[in-house]
Amino acid sequence: MSEPADAPRTAQQQTSPREEILLGRYRVLARRGPGGFLCAAPLWYQGLAREGLHRFKFRGMSSAAAPLGELIAGCAAEHFSGAFDTVTWVPVCSRRLRQRGYDQARLLAESACRLWETKPLPLLRKTVHNPAQSGLKEAAARRANVLGVYEAVDPERISGHRILLVDDICTTGATLAECARVLREAGAADVVCAAAALTPLERDSGKKA
Repeated sequence: MSEPADAPRTAQQQTSPREEILLGRYRVLARRGPGGFLCAAPLWYQGLAREGLHRFKFRGMSSAAAPLGELIAGCAAEHFSGAFDTVTWVPVCSRRLRQRGYDQARLLAESACRLWETKPLPLLRKTVHNPAQSGLKEAAARRANVLGVYEAVDPERISGHRILLVDDICTTGATLAECARVLREAGAADVVCAAAALTPLERDSGKKA
């Protein structure tokens, strides 16, 4: 069965050597972020995938966590099989949690973990209500915006563990990089990352995503 022309572009489509790694039966999107962490994702953040993630994140469509979490689980299993023993997520601050009614990354992590018959652990806390990353375009501004806004929770559950860190969207990777840094400083043996979608790198502009 052929896919509709406007289907979200996934790992089988719009391939680029800079952004994808061939893994066995199909391709998963993967990117090295600031500090060298690796983030894998099943979708490009564009088209219908972008619209769906906007509804999930900003318009109360929490039910989208189930199918998106399943995609993340498949992507992480293909790319990071044997590379992690603990799952956590990038948390929102208490103010955004009250406004939104749920933490979208936590829902994604919980959905993915159900397929593995386990539960994600709350290993990070966001202590600062900083401006939304979506309002910042430059990579340097995004890195500065998240610096120092997360702290480790219960380092005993972090120390020595290999952690899968889940988020909804990876744009420049600044948020994931900061969270990975905090986890490593708390004693994590390794941190790998998975998101529902990656923002495509800008091509032909000479700018870094």
